[in-house]
Amino acid sequence: MTDKARFTTLDDWLEWQSSLHPSRMDLGLERVGAVWARLAPECGGLPCPVITVGGTNGKGSTVAMIESMALAAGYRCGVYTSPHLCRYNERVRLDGVPVADAALCASFARIDQARGEISLTYFEFGTLAALDIFARAQPDLVVLEVGLGGRLDAVNLIDAEVSVVTSIGLDHTDWLGDSLESIAREKAGIFRAGRPAIISQRDAPETLRAEATRIGAFPLQLGRELDQARTAEGWIWTGPDGQRLALPIPALRGPFQLDNATAAIAALQALRERLPVPVNALRAGLQRARLPGRFQVMPGPIPWILDVAHNGEAAEALAANLRDFACAGRLRAVLAVLADKNPERLVAPICDCVSDWYLAQSEDARAMPVEQLSERLEGLIGANRRGAFAGVAEAIEAALAASAPGDALLIVGSFTTAGQALQHPACPV
Repeated sequence: MTDKARFTTLDDWLEWQSSLHPSRMDLGLERVGAVWARLAPECGGLPCPVITVGGTNGKGSTVAMIESMALAAGYRCGVYTSPHLCRYNERVRLDGVPVADAALCASFARIDQARGEISLTYFEFGTLAALDIFARAQPDLVVLEVGLGGRLDAVNLIDAEVSVVTSIGLDHTDWLGDSLESIAREKAGIFRAGRPAIISQRDAPETLRAEATRIGAFPLQLGRELDQARTAEGWIWTGPDGQRLALPIPALRGPFQLDNATAAIAALQALRERLPVPVNALRAGLQRARLPGRFQVMPGPIPWILDVAHNGEAAEALAANLRDFACAGRLRAVLAVLADKNPERLVAPICDCVSDWYLAQSEDARAMPVEQLSERLEGLIGANRRGAFAGVAEAIEAALAASAPGDALLIVGSFTTAGQALQHPACPV
């Protein structure tokens, strides 16, 4: 820490950052880019390859698999993701381990001094801290997850060697537009001329590929230049040059994970001249990848399932996983969402899988009031609603009290919801 540090604890820094900027979200690269230009000469910038991952769903899984495969190959890897489940430190990882409070506080102090009179949002502070920490640690690879959109997201100030867009769905429409085409155009903003633009959605809006082509990027799309196919023993990855790799099924659950794995491998293969990853490391990384809160099943007499699904597309993927999940008894669901989400689109795909609903309001300042959530879902789950609760913990306790061995508990709706479940005293973890 420097003598001029504004605060000494991570909590104090984060609380201050939450109220520093006039608005919680302020998309654009001018302010954050100006501060990075001041920081980069001191910290040395990022001398290693960067992979940027955007999309509506599948970003976290893709990042986790890239990280796991790179680590399995013996490379040092820096990863920036958001939001977090339980601790802010989860957002910035080095070699698979969240960085310490002291490293974040020291970086925040450097950013505070460098910014001068420039106002930054909470997310911009975090993004700059991750870049600053990675630049000083000098890993072999950095993977950056886009927070929202792409074109104007803070991570887009870095010119990535490889960019991945996982999927396009209707989410954050107030910021990105109310059509798949307009959202795709924003997501395509992370592509760069002369560099690979990986698209891991077969039926992605044509705007996405068209934008990649327009700027002179090299599109590699699932179902065209890339492909995957299930086999009796695992699956086959097919690359743009016709290369085929026989691989094991990823540890992350769900058939859609093969699409994410295809993109993750393609991203690493695009860097093979600088960072060659042998096939054994690809196999090991796929089997070791973990991602808390994404269909995270915790065994026990009453198994818990945590899922951060918060939009319709994610709910459809969750429904597919739930149909494959063996639950001998009743599946009870605790649901809490944020105010800007569409709970009807989230609930509709999983209604047939859930026996009883316990609605709640999370501790997030942006949470949808439980009374509003209950009213909006009356037509979908009215007969199966078992109560509306002031907090996630209370809903979990009510659901557990009604459960017997053989039943299962699903906690879903947002990162905050899943994070509160992980911190509940009864959580099986």
